[in-house]
Amino acid sequence: MSTPYLLVLYYSRYGATREMAQQIARGCAHVPGLDVRVRTVPTVSPTTEATEAAIPDTGAVYCTHDDLQHCSGLILGSPTRFGNMAAPLKHFLDGTGSLWASGALVDKPGAVFTSTSSMHGGQESTLLSMMLPLLHHGMVVVGQPYSEPALTNTRTGGTPYGPSHLANGANPAQLSDDEITLCRALGERMARLSLQLAVESNDD
Repeated sequence: MSTPYLLVLYYSRYGATREMAQQIARGCAHVPGLDVRVRTVPTVSPTTEATEAAIPDTGAVYCTHDDLQHCSGLILGSPTRFGNMAAPLKHFLDGTGSLWASGALVDKPGAVFTSTSSMHGGQESTLLSMMLPLLHHGMVVVGQPYSEPALTNTRTGGTPYGPSHLANGANPAQLSDDEITLCRALGERMARLSLQLAVESNDD
């Protein structure tokens, strides 16, 4: 029997969201018994056609429907685009109707994260927009509780809806200590919940 895995699926244009995905994956790795797959999606043209090679030159490989169908939990990440998720991630999710029809993701945990270039650039609305397809797929949406002290202490990114990052300054992709803490905490929490829900599902 293959080891269950948590899928961290993101789109990143300038690297900040990718760095968040990597920190979340590190948090997942703290929980034994669960693997982590980090995947991305290609950019799209104005006509919503894929414009990238089938295999990216660097970074995470592109996500497939098989990756999504068999995951034990899903964490979605995107930079904000006018208070919404970026088009490449939305384009990928719009193509998952067959998984919705089969109920492949029902009762699995799902969470979200984002990055913006300004403090009030739509972090919370972007996170909420990414939760909508998770709910339609029947997933159990997981937020970030205030039992994490960094959620109160942060002066950059961080919300109860999921980790966020304020991407500005000399190195926009560099996460603050609190942002790193929150990313890793979400990854660890999602890993624990994924295993718990998988056990309960098998017991049924």
